[in-house]
Amino acid sequence: MSEVIEINVIKDGPFPNAKEMRFSDENGEASKKEVKLKVLAFAATNSRDSINKALISYAARLLADEEVEIIDINEYEMPLYSVDREREIGIPEQAWRFYEKIGDADALLISFAEHNGYYTAAYKNLFDWTSRIDRKVYQDKPAVLLATSPGLGGASRVLRAAKESAPFFGMDVQADLSIPRFYENFDMEYDLVDNSEIQEQLRLALAKLN
Repeated sequence: MSEVIEINVIKDGPFPNAKEMRFSDENGEASKKEVKLKVLAFAATNSRDSINKALISYAARLLADEEVEIIDINEYEMPLYSVDREREIGIPEQAWRFYEKIGDADALLISFAEHNGYYTAAYKNLFDWTSRIDRKVYQDKPAVLLATSPGLGGASRVLRAAKESAPFFGMDVQADLSIPRFYENFDMEYDLVDNSEIQEQLRLALAKLN
């Protein structure tokens, strides 16, 4: 049986770039199937053993029905940003690659590590360089924002900073979640959140990307 496939861009909802495929058989009967969302996920830290990387890895597994790509921001390391350095060398290709990764995604999943109440130096530098390409770094992508720390604060200050600044930099925040006392709520041996209440909160947050 032959099929005719029609691909339509979905205009409504939080994912304006998502596509819908409509299948018509030889009798003209139609069915439809939505293509998986391309989710770009990363921890905003360059630490190899970051707990935020562990959280991103777990959260990505909960999005099993979507196409999730996890990147490491160490792959986008650049000299410390300054106006003088930009005049000397221009915008490094790592910033362009990061910007293009965001542009190719339908949605973002980011977990923020907190250093002195703010972004890590590594992510702030990556962000600063990328903002020289386009102030709307996140290109109006819908996003779920996470943060965790070993302490009671759960990196909530950096999460708040990211959420409050999001509209200025082209991010459409769908949900955010701070997870305190990481080592009490995350099983490192099995690589999963073992607090049922937090697990449900995380599932609800990620559901905003569906």
